[in-house]
Amino acid sequence: MTRTKQKIETDFFRQLDRFTFSVRKRVSTVYAGNRPSTRSGHGIDTIGFREYDSSDDLKDIDWKAYARTEKLYVRQFEEEKTLTTHILLDASKSMDYPEKGTSKFEYAAMLAAGYAYMVTRYNDRFAISTFAQEVDISKPSRGRKNLLRTIDRLTELKISGGTSIEEAVIKYSRGIKSRSLVILISDFLQDPQAIETAVSRLADHDLILIQVLDPTEKVLPLQGNSKLVDIETGEEIRTYVSEKFKERYLGKLDDHTATIKKACMKVGAEFYTFTTDTPIFDAFYYTIRRRRR
Repeated sequence: MTRTKQKIETDFFRQLDRFTFSVRKRVSTVYAGNRPSTRSGHGIDTIGFREYDSSDDLKDIDWKAYARTEKLYVRQFEEEKTLTTHILLDASKSMDYPEKGTSKFEYAAMLAAGYAYMVTRYNDRFAISTFAQEVDISKPSRGRKNLLRTIDRLTELKISGGTSIEEAVIKYSRGIKSRSLVILISDFLQDPQAIETAVSRLADHDLILIQVLDPTEKVLPLQGNSKLVDIETGEEIRTYVSEKFKERYLGKLDDHTATIKKACMKVGAEFYTFTTDTPIFDAFYYTIRRRRR
């Protein structure tokens, strides 16, 4: 049975106020606007020094400091910056699972809304766009009112259709004019080659992939004669689920996840997997803690 309305909780927003959502330096340095950030190079006010690392430009080295200490240091400046965050949310039929309880789409939508909420704290622009076989592109905008309108839209969204992640990302990426933070949220139960192409297409951005699965997809709680239904196509398969069958299934799922991780590592993107029984705040805590390392 298809939901007539998506349930998207927002009570956890106030818990996110304790976090600072850091952005990778290679992205943040190309913006000018309203985000206070620390970086090397030319800026407004010098706030100190830090040791040089391989990601810094040689021209930013303070050679006077080197003469005194025989160590390489770069100056740090406080500068005003802004950032556009693009969130792509899978709204295909496979995300409308299970029929009861929190669906994968509802959990994914809460993640998307939470990241957008953190972005609004800096008055930065964001867009939450949805995709299935086609991509429904939203224009980046600022403010809490925009966030509330977006949540209302997601609440009323009809989840349907198959997934064409490759085509959706190709189409969407054409509208991104400069380096941005891009967050792609899906169950990623698609052709791995299509996912790899999507990751490659977004490789120039600060890229985060978040896989959302239902707990049953991680353990396959079936036994004996079973009917499996493809939620996107409606195709039915009758089979016998033995312990060996489960073992093969879990092995294939692990291999699939490993392929996505490898594609992300290749371009420096982050990849996370959460099941919908993970407390939403815990998911945010884990991803944000990782980015602060």
